[in-house]
Amino acid sequence: MAKVKTLYFCQTCGAQSAKWIGRCPSCGEWNTYVEEVVQKDELTPATAWKASTSVGGTSKAAKPKPLGDILYEEESRLNTHDGELNRVLGGGLVPGSLVLIGGEPGIGKSTLMLQIAMQLKNLRILYVSGEESEQQIKMRAERMGQQHPGLYILTETSTQNIFKQIDALQPNVVVVDSIQTLHSQLVESGAGSVSQVRECTTELLKYAKDTGVPVLLIGHITKDGSIAGPKILEHMVDTVLQFEGDRHLTYRILRTVKNRFGSTSELGIYEMQGSGLRQVSNPSEILLSQRDEQLSGVAIGATLEGNRPLLVEVQALVTPSTYGTPQRSSTGFDAKRLQMLLAVLEKRSGLRLGQHDVFLNIAGGLRLEDPALDAAVCAAVVSSLNDIPVPGDVCLAAEVGLSGEIRAVSRLDQRLSEAEKLGFREMYISQFNGRGLDLGRFGLKVHPVGRLDEVLAGLFG
Repeated sequence: MAKVKTLYFCQTCGAQSAKWIGRCPSCGEWNTYVEEVVQKDELTPATAWKASTSVGGTSKAAKPKPLGDILYEEESRLNTHDGELNRVLGGGLVPGSLVLIGGEPGIGKSTLMLQIAMQLKNLRILYVSGEESEQQIKMRAERMGQQHPGLYILTETSTQNIFKQIDALQPNVVVVDSIQTLHSQLVESGAGSVSQVRECTTELLKYAKDTGVPVLLIGHITKDGSIAGPKILEHMVDTVLQFEGDRHLTYRILRTVKNRFGSTSELGIYEMQGSGLRQVSNPSEILLSQRDEQLSGVAIGATLEGNRPLLVEVQALVTPSTYGTPQRSSTGFDAKRLQMLLAVLEKRSGLRLGQHDVFLNIAGGLRLEDPALDAAVCAAVVSSLNDIPVPGDVCLAAEVGLSGEIRAVSRLDQRLSEAEKLGFREMYISQFNGRGLDLGRFGLKVHPVGRLDEVLAGLFG
């Protein structure tokens, strides 16, 4: 009987060791090393390569080339017919790229990938599913109301069988749902283990680079939000996308974490509907509620998500506290930053908030960390405290310092253009932002201020 080679792998970071270790020297976690079978003795490197890459043609040894002899041509990207995904990818799907998409369970990863696959009408698409049956995928496709005769569904988890079907079908795009469900015969540990995820990704990466066929991988995430499996998984792929949002709300954000072919500052916004995901081309109009009357506790802030300007509605509710300790609660905004802004309002503006409960909400279910929302948060809190509404045609874009000063924000011209496009007439900014910018070319009145008190005086008198 042939011997079996085993190694110990850290289930947190993927580090390996020849023997068991109590504390991982790489990530510092305790009792995370698990023994896994990595390779049989009778599987030599030559036979292993042949077994794992039965498609993609014959492999040839690479030779070094002088840098000046390397020819570079701009590759034509594949149009996914999804404007949001094209923006996030940097203009489309690059041939031979390996794209990893992660997100919470039920957020819509499989829906997004099936929807993209059905929109590529003139291509042969192979959708590999290791989690759902063919009938489940068919039901989802019927809910979307689309048909694609060139879309093929394969329910399989063995990479060797998957490559046999790929060799027979010769698809133009491959979608794998999900990488944690695949297993290779070259590794005898269970599916989803560190060694299996690494081996299956390596096989798919080699296939994509050899054939020029783009491969889209769906990845599970852990309870702390990171993609499950070894960290090397994110290093191996070309692009890492994160699908974010609250599955109980309608809006989703597709954010770029890593992109070898484009910017990591882009994001796409979708709205989940019964018929699938709808692209939100102008999110500002949706994130601003259509109100017939002016209400207190509402202010509009100009923020940036990646390179995309957004106008969002900041809602605040300030009520007398019925208990000894006042509550401070925020949704979509950093709770510690809210505490800091409330302290600035008490110390620098003389407001008495120590006996009031303060609740803050960013409308639309977004989670924002842009400090340019500070002024809008302060305006919404003061508006709710005094029960005086903020004018509906006024927005704010400024950071608030601990001494009550108004600080400059980045890319103010994009924020001003977005506010002008949506019909706002006034905007409060930092006086330091107004020095190097021609404010006269914008069709709204701009108020450069230096202190938070000046903002509150201009809004509430």
